[in-house]
Amino acid sequence: MTFARLRAAYATGVTPREVVEALDTSDDTVWTARADALAAADDLPRRFPGEKPPLYGIPFSVKDNIDVAGLPTTAACPDFAYTPTVSAPLVERLESAGAILVGKNNLDQFATGLTGARSPYGTPTNPFDARYIPGGSSSGSAVAVATGAVHFSIGTDTAGSGRVPAALCGVVGLKPSRGLVSTLGVVPACPSLDCPSVFAATVADATAVLDVVAGHEKADPWSRHLTPHTAAPRRIGVPRDLDDPDFAAAVARLERAGATPVPVDLAPFVAAGSLLYQAWVAERWTTLGDFVTAHPHSVHPVTREVLTKATTYTAADAFAAMHRLQALRAATAPVWDTVDALMVPTVPRTYTLDEVAADPIGTNAHLGRYTQFANLLDLAGIAVPAGFTPGGLPYGVQFLAPAGHDPALAALATAFEERVEVLLAVVGAHRTGQPLHPELAACGAEPVGPMWTAKAYRLFALPGGRPGLVRVAADGAAVEVELHRIPPAGLGALLAGIPAPLGLGSVELADGRTVTGFLAEAYAVAGAPDITAYGSWPAYLGAQVNFGSAR
Repeated sequence: MTFARLRAAYATGVTPREVVEALDTSDDTVWTARADALAAADDLPRRFPGEKPPLYGIPFSVKDNIDVAGLPTTAACPDFAYTPTVSAPLVERLESAGAILVGKNNLDQFATGLTGARSPYGTPTNPFDARYIPGGSSSGSAVAVATGAVHFSIGTDTAGSGRVPAALCGVVGLKPSRGLVSTLGVVPACPSLDCPSVFAATVADATAVLDVVAGHEKADPWSRHLTPHTAAPRRIGVPRDLDDPDFAAAVARLERAGATPVPVDLAPFVAAGSLLYQAWVAERWTTLGDFVTAHPHSVHPVTREVLTKATTYTAADAFAAMHRLQALRAATAPVWDTVDALMVPTVPRTYTLDEVAADPIGTNAHLGRYTQFANLLDLAGIAVPAGFTPGGLPYGVQFLAPAGHDPALAALATAFEERVEVLLAVVGAHRTGQPLHPELAACGAEPVGPMWTAKAYRLFALPGGRPGLVRVAADGAAVEVELHRIPPAGLGALLAGIPAPLGLGSVELADGRTVTGFLAEAYAVAGAPDITAYGSWPAYLGAQVNFGSAR
């Protein structure tokens, strides 16, 4: 549910308590601590009896490396935990704006990693396919938003931790310019590069949150004043010679949004990003080294391997890296004379949990190919959904521009977002007029109309009054489905509530298109009545009603 829909619900008399009670926060892999959200919801009318502040009654969460007064800050390391008496300024700003804190989210330990699989609290489940990683380090924050457990979440983004999980979970991940949002009350990773980030269902919602948390903090040495650039970007740099059909489709959407793609050489950008887990890892050691040395067995093995590598670097190595980065900044500077912004994939690919377990450091490095250079080169960024791969996984792109261009990037991302169309084929109870259609509508779905599948499916009546669509190798037929357009984040929220043996997968239509649709696992239809001859689930239900009346 977007902020606009939630505000509309409040206008009809829905209460903050009712909104909080409807949230599902039962997945323990997503949470490290829960706040008393019901008490906060009940207190809102007293705190704001008149005009409502901008985030009134909107549930949110924060990554568990961000301080919340009275709740432990663990950074996903129980032995590191402490309980602050004062919240981070960004949390104070959100609560002052009327937002309701639901709890704290799981993360890659010490915000070190991009996989989401480096936490003693478990790995949050990818809402689209449990075999795949959710992305990190802000894994719990992305999953919480994607599944509708909260309406927005605050993460952090040093190497891509606010953009990678957004892409893998099908939500928006906004990485502001460094220093635009204070890092006071945030456990440091690389203090010179750290940046709070925002996860939300839409660009508009993420921007609304940024408007609240942004602002100079005198006590924060990394906070800074930035002149905002608002002119809508038109010339958009895209990687030269990138052979990726999903990205090609995103470029076509970019052109439909009125922008002009300009091929650029991304090599110096990628080279800058490669420095982050070389000499720059020593900066992590300045804040975490004493703890790791004193408590080596309290640290995740992969995290410990990454951090202790810092001890192999010398001061000369650090200065050499700084000089190399300065040269790469000079090499990338001319690009901004020819383009207003960059559009690149958010991640090169999505890895399975097994692939990450087999090569945790190599897969992590590849995940950060397009994200790690942003803070080193002082860029603002925003990751947005761009559809789905043929395998049914979310595909995302990110827009990048020099610091201060946050409003301009938001305008570009909004224009792109409006051109992204995710088509969902609905088979049964979620169709218009059927009992579960309100759930679909609540996820932002809009009907397109009926359509037939390719002649490759059979339809079954499953126990409990549900249909099951299954692709078959032989004797397939066309089955009528109903198409809906749905936001990627809405699709993630819908998927989280689909009970087994049903799920979402690729459905081939009669016109040759492949869309996301409801499918049943093959084992579930064994012995179930084959109702393909009726052509559709509504036709089958109608026949059953007529048969009963005749009797």
